[in-house]
Amino acid sequence: MITDPDVYTRGVPYEHLASLRRGSPVVRVDDFWAVLRHSDVKHVLKNPKLFSSRLGGTQIRDPATEQDLGYVRRMMLNMDPPEHARLRGLLTKAFTPRAVGRLTERIQGWARELIAGVRADGECDFAAVAADLPLLTLAEVFGIPEQDRRLMYDWSNRVIGYQDADYAVSATVEADEVTDLARAALAVRPVPGPDGSMPDPRTRAGMPDLYAYATALGEHKRRHPGDDVMSNLMGHVEDGGRVSIAEFENLFWLFSVAGNETLRNGIPGGMLALLSHPDQYRRLLADRSLLPGAVEEMRRWWCPVMHFRRTATEDVILSDVDIRAGEKVVVWFSAANRDETVFEDPDRFDIGRTPNDHLTFGHGPHFCLGAQLARVQLRAMFEAVLDLLGEVEPAGEPVRLRSNFQNGLKSLPIRW
Repeated sequence: MITDPDVYTRGVPYEHLASLRRGSPVVRVDDFWAVLRHSDVKHVLKNPKLFSSRLGGTQIRDPATEQDLGYVRRMMLNMDPPEHARLRGLLTKAFTPRAVGRLTERIQGWARELIAGVRADGECDFAAVAADLPLLTLAEVFGIPEQDRRLMYDWSNRVIGYQDADYAVSATVEADEVTDLARAALAVRPVPGPDGSMPDPRTRAGMPDLYAYATALGEHKRRHPGDDVMSNLMGHVEDGGRVSIAEFENLFWLFSVAGNETLRNGIPGGMLALLSHPDQYRRLLADRSLLPGAVEEMRRWWCPVMHFRRTATEDVILSDVDIRAGEKVVVWFSAANRDETVFEDPDRFDIGRTPNDHLTFGHGPHFCLGAQLARVQLRAMFEAVLDLLGEVEPAGEPVRLRSNFQNGLKSLPIRW
């Protein structure tokens, strides 16, 4: 049940996850071990020597070939220390106080512009409105021309939504809308085959347009650096070497897909939490000082990434379960974030919840590098909604993404 993508079109099966966790916090499912308890998830994530990101990647599905496995291993998400620490350290240095400060101011401005743009209409699809804020933010991080930002929308659809018929073939950008840099990428954009299928988006061959754009952008940043975060990264020299174009390409993939999709679903997910609990919405409307805590509760209650895989490097015992070297170990954030031994009344959405040790941003060496940027975007969007729209209410049924990996909303109609 917990791996069937059709189940998630009706919602995350929290009751089933809780029942499994109460029976045994580590459960055999298909060809992997599902880790469902908060403390066990933390243990797995902070021990890369025992539970590797690199051995088999971080997705439940194994890469189809050794070549594909080698490809995913080059991404920071699928690295172990010390390689992971080096690249993460360089990226952290690129987020200078000046760059982050400028991003924060611009994010707040964009959020207000997006909400002001629909204010007079009286209703909107909030999922569509919210989708533009992470695109604008990431375009600023990379120094991407604003008219090219929708490319990231299509790329993340194809990667994250490969199990959803609507998203797997996403191609909303036209050549006359974008820069020459983007037109060259669109020229190699894959199209569905005779049977309607698309190439595997987890392979380099499956995302030729993304990599064409990333390569051209990386080379441009090296020759013509700007004041953006990625120009800082490309200009950084350490031990006589610089970030390679290949490393830039993989960081571009990580940010434009993972950095986009988690916020694109996290923002409307937070709104759905408020809509489902109007008492909490009114509480927040009356007291804006609760917003930082409300954002953390949104992240706990609506966890965009539901699980990540590790691979056991040796025989190990986890919660009295024997796990063999080479076996898949999948930490289930959706279950850990509602562990009743950590969170009182875990299914209740409470914007004043404290403490709130949710694991939505991960834990250990792979703790989300963009966590603070995500919090800034969530706060900015809901500040704009509260200030400009006041109290909102549902205007139709939400439409959920067909995916057992990303807790996504394709549509969320609201009115005010």
